[in-house]
Amino acid sequence: MKVGIIGSGIGALASAIELKKLGLEVHVFEANEVIGGKIVEQHLGAYRFDMGPSVFTEPQLLQDLMKGLDPSATFAYRQLAESCRYFFKDGQHIVLPVGKEKVAQAVATTFNEDLQHTKSYLNRMEANYKAIYPVFIQVSLHRFKQFFNASLFKALARLFKYGLHQTMHQQNKAFFKNPRTIQLFDRLATYNGSSPYLAPAMLNIISQLEFNEGPAMPVGGMVQITRQTHALALQHGVAFHTKERVTAIQNRNNRVVGLQTEKASYNFDIVVSNMDVHYTYEKLLPYLKAPRFLLQQEKSSSAVVFYWGINRAFDELGVHNIFFAADYQAEFEAIFQTKTLHPDPTVYVHISSKVEQGDAPAGKENWFVMVNAPINVGQDWDSEIQLLRARILEKLSLSLKTDIEPLIEVEQINEPRLIDARYSGKQGSIYGNASNNAFAAFLRHPNFSKQLKGLYFAGVTVHPGGGIPLAINSAKIVARCVQEDYPSLRK
Repeated sequence: MKVGIIGSGIGALASAIELKKLGLEVHVFEANEVIGGKIVEQHLGAYRFDMGPSVFTEPQLLQDLMKGLDPSATFAYRQLAESCRYFFKDGQHIVLPVGKEKVAQAVATTFNEDLQHTKSYLNRMEANYKAIYPVFIQVSLHRFKQFFNASLFKALARLFKYGLHQTMHQQNKAFFKNPRTIQLFDRLATYNGSSPYLAPAMLNIISQLEFNEGPAMPVGGMVQITRQTHALALQHGVAFHTKERVTAIQNRNNRVVGLQTEKASYNFDIVVSNMDVHYTYEKLLPYLKAPRFLLQQEKSSSAVVFYWGINRAFDELGVHNIFFAADYQAEFEAIFQTKTLHPDPTVYVHISSKVEQGDAPAGKENWFVMVNAPINVGQDWDSEIQLLRARILEKLSLSLKTDIEPLIEVEQINEPRLIDARYSGKQGSIYGNASNNAFAAFLRHPNFSKQLKGLYFAGVTVHPGGGIPLAINSAKIVARCVQEDYPSLRK
């Protein structure tokens, strides 16, 4: 059997590996010149930048993915000792180490939170995460025989521990007394492009990955995630077609039969789309009735990113740094309600050269400076970005007590229009639908088509959601669905 995969992000590469393990002939089509989707790199002068995702958690998932195809495969990474450094407008800051004991001690010391109470929260999130993972993340919610398993009863046993009647912010506010502690935990909503004031409290389980386990950093930068999975897939016979945009998914009698690209027509028994699910329907399946209720849900946030080569090293900064907005709720209201950039944005600064010294010249740093932004609804982005740049420079300069602008040696910008054009993220949305709904887990598109046999979906815009670990899990679910639909492939 032959498989055609649309796109080459980590969801596509993981799908290629999982389906190759089943003995299928796999072809991957990428519209751009470089494989990797959003996880690609750029060299600007003497500086190297990861252009897309900068947070890497659950590295064992990637290890297992690669070893499943080749037991000798390895993936080198560093486990970071701290999750993030947080800076507030009045000069207060906190460095959050990794691990429940250390995190609880840090917020107790800095924010006067009760040590045992914080540990209790982190223990609860760990237990919630472990209960929910096999039910909501590892299986399809849209196939009864996958969803209805022994783990479901364990998850249901904790029903009153999830805060089902609360938002993330409400649950965090009920647990902690210091607004700044609440802000630390609320921030995790941005990991799938949502608002903590709207997203369900269930998503507070992200703290298990961010605080309890902590982030890692691939040796060689984030680009190694897609570079090494690409190399492994290529080594084991997956065919890659770059600079070849897919223009249509072909079908006959409600069954996938192939792909049409700008260059040729190909016959396939199975097609997996790693493209944004909205554009998959709009651009590749215009003849099919789209599941409008799912696709009309509120979209996730976008981003504006400045890639700056900085002619100085800052000891007070780490790999991950956050400079918080003073009014966090107003910032999220701007992003999701008025679709504007808040005048006092939260600024994230990622500096891979803190651990990858070759990413910047000695005594200098590569800054990935990001602000969460609304999707593109026709704003005057050229003017907005220039104003945002000035506000970011003012904010960072005040906090670091240094004039930052004269230190910028190289610069490049990414923004919603480019995210749409380069990566087919509808309106610049990074994760497809936001999770700003109590039923968000059930409102993502399934990993298979209910209308076309042989059509499947992987990546951050479908179940189970946004982020590298969830994209890998989406590929695993696709492989499981394929095996269910084609019994001859079952092992």
